[in-house]
Amino acid sequence: MTSASRSRPRQAVILAGGRGARLGEIGNRMPKAMVPFAGQPFLGSLLHMLRGQGFERVLLLLGYKADQIMNYCGDGAAFGLRIDISVSPEEDDTGRRVKRAEAKLDPVFLLMYCDNIWPLAFDPMWAGFVGSGALAQVTVYRNRDSHSRDNLRVGPDGFVEIYDKTRRAENLRGVDIGFLIVDRDVVAQLPEDRNMSFEAHLYPRLVADRRLKAHETDHRYYSVSTPDRLAETERFLTRGPCIILDRDGVLNVKQPKGTWVTGLDQWHWLPGALDGLAALTRAGAQIVVITNQAGIARGGLTSDGLTAIHGRMVAEARAQGGAISAIYHCPHDWDSGCACRKPKPGMLFQAQRDHALDLTVTPFVGDDDRDGDAARAAGCPFIQVDADLGLAQAVPALLDHIGRRTRTDIRRASQTCQIAS
Repeated sequence: MTSASRSRPRQAVILAGGRGARLGEIGNRMPKAMVPFAGQPFLGSLLHMLRGQGFERVLLLLGYKADQIMNYCGDGAAFGLRIDISVSPEEDDTGRRVKRAEAKLDPVFLLMYCDNIWPLAFDPMWAGFVGSGALAQVTVYRNRDSHSRDNLRVGPDGFVEIYDKTRRAENLRGVDIGFLIVDRDVVAQLPEDRNMSFEAHLYPRLVADRRLKAHETDHRYYSVSTPDRLAETERFLTRGPCIILDRDGVLNVKQPKGTWVTGLDQWHWLPGALDGLAALTRAGAQIVVITNQAGIARGGLTSDGLTAIHGRMVAEARAQGGAISAIYHCPHDWDSGCACRKPKPGMLFQAQRDHALDLTVTPFVGDDDRDGDAARAAGCPFIQVDADLGLAQAVPALLDHIGRRTRTDIRRASQTCQIAS
């Protein structure tokens, strides 16, 4: 049966049996999945994420200190899931663990590592897998920022060309982060009588047959695999809400097409923009601004001039109760082919990495189609403003998106921009 004829999987399988030796003393006391963040074990964040993405059942493949995980998860009811368990010896590698649980696997399932978290958006992943002819699809962090060591390369057709678990091959570009859609027929290829790595045993075979597809992402993943990753993961899991704003046409009056705000005398706030910034700040949202500034490359604006404009923007917003925490700009020309100029999503991903954001729950507010294209490419919720719906009027919808809407904040925003609540 082809993947195109399969229904969307509802089972996730989590590999959570390894020793976690690289965690040192922490790993001596608990499995990686039980390292606490934000008041709950790391595994809890994974389970809540799966429930939010429509998964109904989780199979945990356990080994080391399995009792800690079993006691925490129970039958899964506390997470809105049905949890099943497969326990095998601590020394089992990933392939052996999956093979032992073969009878409990659905025809197609999501396979995850217990030590990586990444903002899962499953429906687009499934759409890419269905009809591809692949037997498995792995999520690949493009690793443009050298966050980790590359272990594979993806071809122009979206299929993995090389996989090297040792990370020694030349021209590798990308990191396998798990979140793997797997056809159960793949598991049948694992030997019954041998301990082996799932990835090292199966990926090269699937690559050779052109059956391993890639779902590529620029959104950083977070991990509990080593001590040096823990602080960054804590930051991601304890982050507050954030809203990203375009500048021209959202905060200030936009200049005619092909021209730019080149000096302080051309900077004019849009009606309600300062009030909207203040309302969002009162609600506890971090505010980040991203903006195309081709005028720098085209000679109409200097970097120092842009710095002066932004300094005034930040100061005037602060004076009215609005806090802008960061500003990103693309200085390149229209046809430079850079990765940062909208509609490319580069600035959104840079903000994500710098502030440990989850872009799937971070709204982006813009005023034109390029902004919407950038939001879709980054996986952000998008809200478009115009002359009739300005930033202040959009505040209630934005607070809904970030889950921090309160009657007080909406009433204040409504009173400020003189609309009915």
